[in-house]
Amino acid sequence: MNLLMIIRVAFRALVRNKMRAALTMLGIIIGVSAVIAMVSIGQGAQQSVQEQIASIGTNLLFVSAGAQNVGGVRTGTGDTGTNTLTVEDLDAIKREVPSVSMVTPTVNTRSQLIFGSQNWNTQIQGVSEQYPDIRKWTVQDGSFFTDADVRTAGRVIVVGQTIADNLFPGTSAVGQTVRVKELPFRVVGVMARKGQDQQGRDQDDTAFAPYTTVQKKILGSPRVQVAYVSAISADATYTAQVQIGELLRQRHKLGPRDADDFTVRNMSDIADAANQTNSIMTMLLASIASVSLLVGGIGIMNIMLVSVTERTREIGIRMAIGARSSAVRTQFLIESVVLSLTGGLIGVLLGLGVSLLIPSLLGWPTAVSTAAVIGSVIFSAAVGIFFGYYPARKAAALDPIDALRYE
Repeated sequence: MNLLMIIRVAFRALVRNKMRAALTMLGIIIGVSAVIAMVSIGQGAQQSVQEQIASIGTNLLFVSAGAQNVGGVRTGTGDTGTNTLTVEDLDAIKREVPSVSMVTPTVNTRSQLIFGSQNWNTQIQGVSEQYPDIRKWTVQDGSFFTDADVRTAGRVIVVGQTIADNLFPGTSAVGQTVRVKELPFRVVGVMARKGQDQQGRDQDDTAFAPYTTVQKKILGSPRVQVAYVSAISADATYTAQVQIGELLRQRHKLGPRDADDFTVRNMSDIADAANQTNSIMTMLLASIASVSLLVGGIGIMNIMLVSVTERTREIGIRMAIGARSSAVRTQFLIESVVLSLTGGLIGVLLGLGVSLLIPSLLGWPTAVSTAAVIGSVIFSAAVGIFFGYYPARKAAALDPIDALRYE
């Protein structure tokens, strides 16, 4: 028998038992669809985290006042009680650290913004004119304030979309005057919509003013809470982190045994940790789903063994009229592969459908992995070969005389 004839005989045998073939494929279908859906969920979560981290800014480091332990007291980062971070420190970082391209101090406070009969309580961040470039955040309407506004502590402000929607409904915010702590501020720009950050906070519910203005006219304090530092490249962030630490220790006159009174955090570390966690979770989900494939493979072996037993007399007749053992083995192996491969293809379609439905039904982000789809199809074919070989070998090893006597 040639290969084409063997394939035709194998398909004819499967068609004779449609229900049994369908039930046998069910394990493979569930396994493949589960693998694709689980990997899509994991990839979607990873992509979502990457997008959120990218929205913060690229090549980014945070330099904050305070450290984990100062004089035996755990102060935590961002603590300005020790006033360990100054504008002069940040100027020195920009001037003396070659791997740093931009620096902006950040001073945070909350206040009521008042415009006519409207008012809105929001976060006000005091930053420099380089803030939009560091955060990769564009101005949608108007413009950001300038270096001259920072040097003169000008009363200018840039608002987020949420503030603009609530304070200036139906009109342009640019050129309007709002009051902050009874001081008039001219709105010079509206930031493009940014959305939520990693903690779910609305980034558009923020106003920006020159840090000198916030320090002198709102807070009345020269302290700096946090600085955003942009390195010249992603690879340079680690070099910049070390260089900034060495420079600040030198400026703060810290001895070899003194603990840092500042904290430098690298966003690349946070991104790498998040990616590693998501990768582990994706692998775990895929591994759990792969168990279904193994169960489906065992089901194929079981059904093929039953098929060999039921068709013993048929095998004997075929071998008695000249069919070789290799032809019998190939036929049963093809039947097994067809079952697993057909189940795999149906499982791919089902898995893709589930992956597309999950965002609308559950609100979880998904990202279909091409590698997972191709790998699932290849794995399902491999399952058919692996679990179908033993029944095929058993069928080929039957003695024709004994097979003909089988009842």
